[in-house]
Amino acid sequence: MGLTSQKLQTLVAVLAVVCFAATVWVWPRLSRRSALTLFGRIGLLLASQLLTLAAIGLVANNWGGFYSSWGDLLGTDQGGTATITNGIADDTAGIQVLGSKPVALMIPGAVGSGGTLQKVMVHGSGTGLSEPAYVYLPPQYRDPAYADRSFPVVLVFTGYPGTPENLITRMKYPTIAAQAIYQKQLQPTVLVLMRPSVQMPRDTECQDVPGGPQAETFFTEDLHQAMAAHYRVGTAGTNWGVIGDSTGGYCALKLTMRHPAAFTAAASLSGYYQAAEDSTTGSLFGGNQQLREQNNLMWRLRNLPSPPVSVLVASSLKGEYDYRATKQFVAAVKAPMRVSSLILPSGGHNFQTWNRETPQALRWLGARLQVPAGRPSAPQPSTPRPSGPPSSCPPPSTPPPSTPPPGGNRPSAGGSATAAGEPS
Repeated sequence: MGLTSQKLQTLVAVLAVVCFAATVWVWPRLSRRSALTLFGRIGLLLASQLLTLAAIGLVANNWGGFYSSWGDLLGTDQGGTATITNGIADDTAGIQVLGSKPVALMIPGAVGSGGTLQKVMVHGSGTGLSEPAYVYLPPQYRDPAYADRSFPVVLVFTGYPGTPENLITRMKYPTIAAQAIYQKQLQPTVLVLMRPSVQMPRDTECQDVPGGPQAETFFTEDLHQAMAAHYRVGTAGTNWGVIGDSTGGYCALKLTMRHPAAFTAAASLSGYYQAAEDSTTGSLFGGNQQLREQNNLMWRLRNLPSPPVSVLVASSLKGEYDYRATKQFVAAVKAPMRVSSLILPSGGHNFQTWNRETPQALRWLGARLQVPAGRPSAPQPSTPRPSGPPSSCPPPSTPPPSTPPPGGNRPSAGGSATAAGEPS
């Protein structure tokens, strides 16, 4: 049985209850003073405690979506994410479709399709990396009336160590997109749902690691080329946006600020502003302080020209560790970069908070993407869309908690939202 199997969760819970009942029933019979009864009591206690902890752990893992398999938990399942290849042998040029299913609209009385969700493997022809993903295709993609039309793309990131499935089962991105498109609150848009690491269990922070995995190149070049070769999507930076929570939020901001020719807009839900460095990341910069500074988003705002992109940052007045840093980031943005903020009165670093802000953040992001003129013949570099002056974020009246979580600047889960700044 798989780690996330409901049968396993039920079985372990039943065994824990049975073991506890057996301990209560047998305990008086083990009251005699002997080595055998002593070991019997110790064994019963250990078994009941271990089964109880295992049941709680399975429930917590399924709720949080931390590990998707036994190999993922033990760090032995690489999932093909670091496979080195000498080129793509088939004609899909980087996309291997593994399965497909319809997306329900989940709107009472709604008629029609909500689109299609495909499970895929993305092969990077430049980096040699491969990564599992899901691709959401809006209903218009298969509509004959749109046969000659290409679509904008939103890259959706999980946090670390999340799985792409979290974006479907916990955050419901395909359903939210389908509903927004049906209600004409979002233009028909393709979503690519992925985790930000390309070499699990390592957290790469979307970085081209010296002598290691080239995650940044994979997301800014390989992914664009693979998608454009297999789907009718735009290839210009003005056609692409990126959104993510926690680590995914940092990656969204970083990739957009560092590569405005690849992404024109980003939304960060409970993201942070400089790369985490701990036991899960290893050495990201090879001891190069200049490279470390260039990946610090506050350092970039203070020391480098602002890119012509739009960004949305989300946090909570109470309960979110990054609120003060988010205020500082908003205040530091200069033209031609534009910034908006999404601030909840309260909300922790978790799925419940993200679910409250995702619909608005996705609509905000979609409104900043240009519809491609038509189906391109090949991926082409582009000039990013110019933007206006930065917008302001009025400071809330109540001071927030500012102490980051122990062990670094990255919590283990994600984020929050009242909108301020750039109009939607």
